[in-house]
Amino acid sequence: MIKKIFFIIFIIFFSIPVYALNVSSSVVQRESFSPIVEKVLPAVVNIRTTQIVRENPLMDFFDKDDPFYRFFKRYFGEIPHEYQQKSLGSGFIISSDGYILTNNHVISRATKIRVKLLYTGEVYDARVVGGDPKTDVALLKIKASRKLPTVALGDSDNIKVGDWVLAVGNPFGLNGTVTWGIISAKGRVIGQGPYDHFLQTDAAINPGNSGGPLVDMNGRVVGINTAIVASGQGIGFAVPINIAKKLIPQLKKGNIVRGWLGVLVQNVTPDMVKFFKLPDTSGAIVSQVVKGSPADRAGIKEGDVIVEYDGKKVNSATDLPYLVAFTTPGETVNIKIVRDGREIIKHVTIGKKPKKIALEREKESRLGITVTNITPYVKEEYNLKIDNGVVITDVREGSIAYLSGLKKGDVIIEVNRKKVKDVADFNEKIKKALKKKIILFLINRRGNQIYLSISVHE
Repeated sequence: MIKKIFFIIFIIFFSIPVYALNVSSSVVQRESFSPIVEKVLPAVVNIRTTQIVRENPLMDFFDKDDPFYRFFKRYFGEIPHEYQQKSLGSGFIISSDGYILTNNHVISRATKIRVKLLYTGEVYDARVVGGDPKTDVALLKIKASRKLPTVALGDSDNIKVGDWVLAVGNPFGLNGTVTWGIISAKGRVIGQGPYDHFLQTDAAINPGNSGGPLVDMNGRVVGINTAIVASGQGIGFAVPINIAKKLIPQLKKGNIVRGWLGVLVQNVTPDMVKFFKLPDTSGAIVSQVVKGSPADRAGIKEGDVIVEYDGKKVNSATDLPYLVAFTTPGETVNIKIVRDGREIIKHVTIGKKPKKIALEREKESRLGITVTNITPYVKEEYNLKIDNGVVITDVREGSIAYLSGLKKGDVIIEVNRKKVKDVADFNEKIKKALKKKIILFLINRRGNQIYLSISVHE
């Protein structure tokens, strides 16, 4: 019996290093990326642009309001100065007849665009078919006497954090550079535009890479290399290819049409969870509904929390504009909302986003604010387009209200989800709300409605 026990221990002890070695070698060993590169590189191009910059050299010395500037302008005219500014970027061919995807910032304001095929060295003049600054996607076209090599477009929705990717392009003019890494994150908002939903990667991206493809291990493009964090290492961003795929037909027509729901939304804070009867902070609170909009017609109301859009979870307020914008106008989608703790499905026919949206504007307290009723004089003084609620006329610096973000000129419409009629009603509601330690305000600020919560401590 003892011999059997020692034999088992012996087998286990000496099998551990072998198992560990096998695991370690499987992690370290990787297949070469060369088959992927050979498939993709022939369709990657170098983009050189020329821009004519016109400026007045006097502006280097004088502002327009300077009397010396006015003197020179009067007697010598504007004295325009003109010079050429050149820049480099990347792109990739998506059809054999010469359509090329790149970043809009690579070709914006360019007066001349030259495209060089990396494998053959052929150079073509390119024209801009269409560009979308808000997503930073552009479509070019070149004319060739033969069918051109192309890359396949993948599915950026299915790419996962941790998946291997390659970034291909021309950083610093070094043609055909390939770097590798993984998808570090998805849905990144970096302040580039209203529809930020970037893929983040640690594959090295440098100036000149912009517009080049980010490809998966099947050689399919999952993103367009776009931006970097200059002060960091291994932090690059790419426009998801699914955005570009939806835009291509519109770019070819030269007309971008986006979906429109007609709501203003904001994130759910921990303090707001109990007021809206939510399980957590995911979702987007509807703080305002545009009258006559698709949301209004479908019965979505202020205070509803959108948690799902067309089967896709809405984790934050930044998710919703992205999902709506790339929905085809006229399409009906299911939107799941939470209203007073109950889940409700709304069937909404998405509209076409208009060029201009006209939104409906409708004695110091313990919190550190002074409020007044809305009178014709007050409306004129604060340029208000709203009649209900009370106006904050003063916020004491350092007070609870000041630290929570309330400002002079804000119109308080609701306190703890209850409408405010006038100053007397406001004071009564605040008196009751103070007992709950947390107060939720719905305010109108310069025509936009937002929720603010205040934690009150003894």
